[in-house]
Amino acid sequence: MSKRTLIITQNLTSDLEEQVHSLLPDWNIIAGKDSSHWKSCIQEAEVIAGWKKEMEELLTDESKLKWLQSCSAGVDNLSLETFEKRSQLVTSANGVHANPISETIFAMMLGLTRLIHTYVKQQQTKTWHHAGLGLEMHGKTLGLLGAGAIGKETAKIAKAFGMKVIGIRRSGKEEENFDKMVSLKELTNILPDCDYVVNTLPHTKETTNLFGPDQFNVMKESAFFINIGRGETVNEKSLIEALQENKIAGAGLDVFEQEPLEENNPLWEMDQVIITPHTSGATEYYNQRVIEDILIPNLKEYLQNGKPSINLVDFNKGY
Repeated sequence: MSKRTLIITQNLTSDLEEQVHSLLPDWNIIAGKDSSHWKSCIQEAEVIAGWKKEMEELLTDESKLKWLQSCSAGVDNLSLETFEKRSQLVTSANGVHANPISETIFAMMLGLTRLIHTYVKQQQTKTWHHAGLGLEMHGKTLGLLGAGAIGKETAKIAKAFGMKVIGIRRSGKEEENFDKMVSLKELTNILPDCDYVVNTLPHTKETTNLFGPDQFNVMKESAFFINIGRGETVNEKSLIEALQENKIAGAGLDVFEQEPLEENNPLWEMDQVIITPHTSGATEYYNQRVIEDILIPNLKEYLQNGKPSINLVDFNKGY
């Protein structure tokens, strides 16, 4: 009987490889970022950890794949309909980004509030200028869309600044460190109260263009908008207009409708905007957290009962 096959599309340290091998001593384990490592045997893979776009063409209905462990928190880049049709399980890497993304969120919030981005530009031209600095974050109100791992960590840190945290989540269920929790239907109602609005939501049918003219028009002119969720959750044209017309004070953006962000996009030239190239989740501990905190525990469950439970994707919800 041929060996069962696991493909991991990442370059792992010897320690991480050893942990996987010790759990699956009789499996054929193939690890490596370059497709040359796994391309020829992808049809034989029972489990794949880490999705690559080229796999769409390589995997057919006859493949032995039973479970895909995504290395991304978002799964909107996957053809979930195909996985569902083939009765293949999908789990995400939700949770591994909580630390780096929450740090990026506060870097953007503090940078915009304390004009760090402005001073960096002034440093390049040796300009000594106050730039009208006057805002501070302490005691302000944060509207936080999403109460998953990222949202929870962000809310916890916000409490160190004495901030009031209003959470927006699908269920409206209360959560620690959130002063108030409302459902998505109440989003527009709470926006006028927020000094900062942070979007951590995934891209689903329900969240597509969630932010548009109606939302930006009711925000405070002094409010800042931070998006580290998905670009498709925001009507970018409306965001640009809101910034151009000073309907909001500024934005910190890590995700966009089209990536890479086009060179002629007006967002590049706006002084009140901080742009990062979809890197808010980057961290030195990424592979370690995916393997140790999600893949290995899920593999143990899979070996025991044929079904992993950590971050199991609900095909109906899209996450």
